Amino acid sequence: MTGRFAPSPSGRMHLGNLVSCLLAWLSARKQNGRMVLRIEDLDTARCPRRHAEQLMEDLRWLGLDWDEGPGADEPNGPYYQSERTGLYQAALEKLSEKGLIYPCFCTRAELHAASAPHREDGQVVYSGACRKLTAAEIARKKRSPALRLRVPPEEWGFMDGRLGTYRENLAADCGDFLLRRSDGLFAYQLAVVVDDAAMGVTEVVRGADLLSSTPRQLFLYHLLDLPAPKFYHGPLLLAPDGRRLSKREADAGLDQLQSQTPEEILGTLANWLNLNPSGEPRTAASLVSDFDWSKIPKENLFLPTDCSLKKPE
Repeated sequence: MTGRFAPSPSGRMHLGNLVSCLLAWLSARKQNGRMVLRIEDLDTARCPRRHAEQLMEDLRWLGLDWDEGPGADEPNGPYYQSERTGLYQAALEKLSEKGLIYPCFCTRAELHAASAPHREDGQVVYSGACRKLTAAEIARKKRSPALRLRVPPEEWGFMDGRLGTYRENLAADCGDFLLRRSDGLFAYQLAVVVDDAAMGVTEVVRGADLLSSTPRQLFLYHLLDLPAPKFYHGPLLLAPDGRRLSKREADAGLDQLQSQTPEEILGTLANWLNLNPSGEPRTAASLVSDFDWSKIPKENLFLPTDCSLKKPE
């Protein structure tokens, strides 16, 4: 069994990131599995190396170690996505050979226009505007294109280890999705599939905000003839007003909790996750025996208004 934590270090880790990391780490350790740390820094302008170094320092301080990744064994390295673009290009070429990729010249404004179809969660469903462009029409375009994957009007689903069955119709619920942006950066959906397969990841634990991306990723695993892992989507830790925590806004960042010990922070988070009823300080290692997915709340958590480490409402 191999689990992983794959953060995008665009700033200091916040408690929401730590909840996902703790769940992934505990699940792997409970199964006597291996833990991979991968740094998802494809957008290097947003994810400078200093943030990744701070993140690893924070994880070590908390006792959340890893078996593979920067500073550990590297049998499937490199473990920075910015250094793995050749693998993504090879996958892109394989999909292109199957006739599944086409250039998209739509601007951000066009994609987010009021007339564009939107999902209930606000995500845009791509209309397919560029799907049938002719070679002559493509040649007349003046801007660099993004690359999209053609999806069929088929349902793809899976059994999530915490939330149960989840299904989507690829064409109706997300549309043809990006594999490479117009600026040349590879998209998350492609990179995460290539990397999890290459690193032998058999279990993916991440936040529930990524639940809807899983059918797209399963479709890519299928097209690339790669083995898919099991998925567990954990509860989100939300701001008091219900929005997702933001590194940009410095929401509940670890730098705000320097007066707390690692044991106090982990003990409280474990209490919120129903793994530590007393809320007493705990080491990461001491929580392994108490971990069970059946205990994890089915609903999201809300951070207290004062950001103190007390039971969330």
